[in-house]
Amino acid sequence: MRLLVLTFILCSCLTAVAATAMPCDTPFVVVQSIDFAGNDVTKDQVMRVELTFAPGDTIAAADLEALLEDNRRRLFNLRLFHYVNLNYTCTNGSLQVTYDVQERFYLYPIPILDFAERNFNAWLERKDWSRIDYGLSLVRRNFRGKNEDVRLRVQQGFNKRLELSYRVPYIIRKYNLGADFAIADYRSRTTSYTNFNNKQRFVEQQDVLPIQRTSVAAGIIHRQSVQRQQGLRLSYHNEQISDSVSRLNPEYYHDALQERQYMRLEFYKVINLRNNFVYPTVGSYFEAGIAQTFFLRQSGTSFTTAKAKYTHYSKLSDKYFYMVSAEGHLRLAGEHAFADNIALGYRSYVRGYELYIIGGQHYGMFKQGLTRQLLDIKSIKLKFIDNPKFNNIPLSVFLNAFTDAGYVVDNAFAEGNPLTNRFLAGGGLGLHVVTFYDMVLRAEYTLNLEGDRGIYFSGRIPF
Repeated sequence: MRLLVLTFILCSCLTAVAATAMPCDTPFVVVQSIDFAGNDVTKDQVMRVELTFAPGDTIAAADLEALLEDNRRRLFNLRLFHYVNLNYTCTNGSLQVTYDVQERFYLYPIPILDFAERNFNAWLERKDWSRIDYGLSLVRRNFRGKNEDVRLRVQQGFNKRLELSYRVPYIIRKYNLGADFAIADYRSRTTSYTNFNNKQRFVEQQDVLPIQRTSVAAGIIHRQSVQRQQGLRLSYHNEQISDSVSRLNPEYYHDALQERQYMRLEFYKVINLRNNFVYPTVGSYFEAGIAQTFFLRQSGTSFTTAKAKYTHYSKLSDKYFYMVSAEGHLRLAGEHAFADNIALGYRSYVRGYELYIIGGQHYGMFKQGLTRQLLDIKSIKLKFIDNPKFNNIPLSVFLNAFTDAGYVVDNAFAEGNPLTNRFLAGGGLGLHVVTFYDMVLRAEYTLNLEGDRGIYFSGRIPF
């Protein structure tokens, strides 16, 4: 888990929706106008392109409420607004619609105070205060009012990072084509050169950096809507390790190489039909991708990766919700380097195994959870703050009971790592807190098949 100290921004809004209407007295209505209010920065066209209806359309009155609410959620899930309210009037079969929004603050610096580990609990296991990262992340959301993102990260400390990225949702609006660009440089005083007993073994050096990585990426995005996107991305990578790392593990880059360069071509597709992108309770989510990695200057063996994930969210009653998710990953190669042997333990993991690294070429994972909403405060008014972008704080709290299961296949580096090539399972109870500017805080008590138990912390939704 990444721990960031946020200054004047916390995270995401589950604010209530106010809808006012003048009922329609005809079986069909014709859309006369669609207006927007409150969007001082955001261009009307950014919002209009997300809608599934337009002026001149004829709509059955029986379907009108559902259609307008679905489009309200589309606008809200742009994650540009604290709330999106809906108003409409219907006069003699003529429909006028207005979406009223409260814009967020779009430019903010985020001071970085981070632990140089995979997650907070992994740092707690070591409790090494020298393994701290610090710096500044500058984010400009909704750049030029066109839903563009610019991000700059300057990080010092144990791990040094310099990252710059830019995403534009539309460069050719006629064909719904957008683009993204990124450049990154990473240097660290340590790296994990191998795994033993499914724990990382590190080498740390002061005189020379044990690992350096540089990458440049550019992609084309086909953006049908905020819910449906697909893209093609090409990236170049240069990676170097010290001779100490190569000596300790000649298979780190395979055949005792200390430097490798490669290109990666990736195609991905996302269908996000969740009711809320921050903490969903109803709907579904699907993502899939396939990538081909080509090594340059005979520095490795090409390989293919494929991954897919599907999650379904169901509402059982006003307070109870059920989530079920399946995820899989394949890596096909003739030869394997240790640096690429990543499966569970980083972004994907079976809960209860946060302290373990389970490397491999392929893995499958299943998750399910039953959630009860304990608290849903639409807005906490901070009277001492005048700015409406900061003085209303929503707060939702959920209790989640869950079970996870997974299996990792490792045909190259399984020796000495007993959790590979075997069934993994964990379960427990979690408390999830959701508040504004997209913040999710999780504390979960988990028991796994190995008999390990403990409380684990994270800042991302688990499903």
